[in-house]
Amino acid sequence: MTDTAPPSGEQHAPDDVVELRVHGVSGARADQVLDRPHAHQVAGDRSGGFFRPRPGYPDSTGPGGVVLEAYRWSDLPSGTAARTLSLVFLLPFMLSNVAIWMRPARRGPGTGVKVLCRLLALSLTVLYALSAAGVALDLIAWKCMGSSRCLTGRPWLSWLGGHPVGLRLAVLAAVPIGAVGLVWLLGARPGRSYEGFRVPTGDPEGDRLSAVGQWDAMPMVGRLRAIHIAVALAVLDLTLLTARGAGHPSVATVGLAVLAVLVLAAGAALLCAPELLERPGTAHTTDRLTVALRTVACGLTVATLGVVALDRTPWPVSAGLPGYDRIVGWAFLAQMALLAALAVLAPWRGRRDGSRALLHGLGAPVIAAFAVGLSSAFSAELVYRTAYFLNRRAITGSPTDMAAPPLAYKWALFTFFLSMIMAVLVAGGLTLLSLRGRRRAAAAIVARDFPAAPPEAADRMRRVEKTIARARFTEWLGPLAVGYACLAAVGLATSLLGLFNVQPSPLAERVLGVPSGFVNFGLTVGSYLILGLVLALVMGGLFAYRTAEFRRYVGVVWDLGTFWPRAAHPFAPPCYAERAVPELAKRICYLAERHTGVLLSGHSHGSVLLAATVLQLPPQVRRRVALLTHGSPLDRLYARLFPAYLGRDVLHEVGERVGWRWLNLWRETDPIGGWVFAAHRPGDPPTRAGASDRVDRRLRDPEDVVAPPSDSVPPAVKGHWPCESDERFAAAVRELADRLRAEART
Repeated sequence: MTDTAPPSGEQHAPDDVVELRVHGVSGARADQVLDRPHAHQVAGDRSGGFFRPRPGYPDSTGPGGVVLEAYRWSDLPSGTAARTLSLVFLLPFMLSNVAIWMRPARRGPGTGVKVLCRLLALSLTVLYALSAAGVALDLIAWKCMGSSRCLTGRPWLSWLGGHPVGLRLAVLAAVPIGAVGLVWLLGARPGRSYEGFRVPTGDPEGDRLSAVGQWDAMPMVGRLRAIHIAVALAVLDLTLLTARGAGHPSVATVGLAVLAVLVLAAGAALLCAPELLERPGTAHTTDRLTVALRTVACGLTVATLGVVALDRTPWPVSAGLPGYDRIVGWAFLAQMALLAALAVLAPWRGRRDGSRALLHGLGAPVIAAFAVGLSSAFSAELVYRTAYFLNRRAITGSPTDMAAPPLAYKWALFTFFLSMIMAVLVAGGLTLLSLRGRRRAAAAIVARDFPAAPPEAADRMRRVEKTIARARFTEWLGPLAVGYACLAAVGLATSLLGLFNVQPSPLAERVLGVPSGFVNFGLTVGSYLILGLVLALVMGGLFAYRTAEFRRYVGVVWDLGTFWPRAAHPFAPPCYAERAVPELAKRICYLAERHTGVLLSGHSHGSVLLAATVLQLPPQVRRRVALLTHGSPLDRLYARLFPAYLGRDVLHEVGERVGWRWLNLWRETDPIGGWVFAAHRPGDPPTRAGASDRVDRRLRDPEDVVAPPSDSVPPAVKGHWPCESDERFAAAVRELADRLRAEART
């Protein structure tokens, strides 16, 4: 790097050690991360920047005289209004994108799992386009505008109601086209914030955390986006052409329909060739193919709208848009087949590799099932809420009623209601089933931590036991997630009954003896449950950046999901790690050249960012770096959920690259963070004297169950809160700083 003068506020002796702190998903302010009241920015921009205590104020250095610096990245994935909309519209896309990163560790290329994840992601785009088409084309253009009763009192619709059917369909086709454009814009919106520092070279393929931040994913995202747009437009065209061709199709209609099917097949075929999409050597050829596919799809859409609007052949008489319900049913069938194939392939590869993945590699199909379930629920609610607005009997009425949507959506609503009931029962059952064991383990921990507690501290100890017991429920979230994923998959399977014109009410009454009133009740409640979920996501997005405690629970899903590059769904939110990791690496290299050493201190998800950054550092810099993590989910969550990219071998590689100058602080009361290599609980037998077994250090929490002489209340339970104000954290900083100074002198 060039030898330039340090910016203002960075004048320190060259033998100083810099402690670079990186916060977690809580999004703390720079002064909170630094634990100093006054901070100013020394590098970066408003989206992601580096801060130091303002010079001239007392106590501007950290423990052991280290130079304090903080990296604040929380504004990279944020943005209040746009993020709120993104939280609702892009959540299924984000989850489907995370699924491809959860594939189990393997020796081979893992092509099958990647292909299935990408095809499932494509099916979400198809379902989204179909739901928008169902609202605009089936409910409004075909059913409502064809009924004088529906147009009464609705001048915003009646202006088009007297025109031919083809013209109505062609005009309102702008709605699904605009809907595809909306998620495209929402997914691309924050991209400008990530251009601060990029590494344009590198290979996206690899089974290491170093794949995150090593490469620029935008070229592949552009290819995926072109494929998804082409397929979405082709599905819209096929919907219109199927309706136009019902009865006596013209040669033009048949020819365009065949071309639409070919576009769909070509898009799926490109997703089945990961080497073609990912390898830089094939970038030019792939870019030309995907752009050509998108161009053909756009031209096909223009031609389809022209044929639909200008063809004067009489339209068939039908209660709904001809063929639309069948297309929706086949889309559900394709999703079910892909999800079943992924559920078989992923755990099989997990067993072969003997990894510690979540329930033998079920992480990818579980998250994919969540994505598919949410997508189906949102699509069904969008169609049925519009139908209810047009006709109050749309949900509970018969399929021949005006504005009644396809049966597949009715089944989706009803099964969502049933799956929610079953999910609550399963969650309650698992909570009760695990409660005794969790409380027993918590009581043993508290008894070992406070053997001499006085009798008056009994109530306080019971509260600490409950906190530890709740924190240990994290280990049961895997079975709970798998249980809900199975329920969602069963619900998706029952939606296929709509292909055979099977109504929920008669089937439930004939097979289960359930009265039809219960089914109608379930449909209504299921619709309101989905509506409530959407409103909760909207409110969560609004309040997440106004209340720090609320953001701790809402923002965690978003920040963890957008950590991974868009390798499956191009409409997922951009990956902030593509800027944060290279930016951290560049800053660390700069500091290492000008100081004795750099102590990297990461809390919660910040420790994951730092682990990815360590893998990017050149050897001459790594020799002057130490690592301090606290509240870290590296092993407890990431190594189990993302074994192909952050398994135990990767964690050992991180330790080796920093010369095992690594300390990890963890608490029993923390529901997210934990140990990385060894628990070291009180009373545990001594472990082998390996370098990795000296990394973890357990912090007793709380420090005591009785009030100290200087206070009137006992010390608080910290749980997942950062450790910067803890004296034990300061001691760890001093130890690592001394090691850096000692090794610099040798």
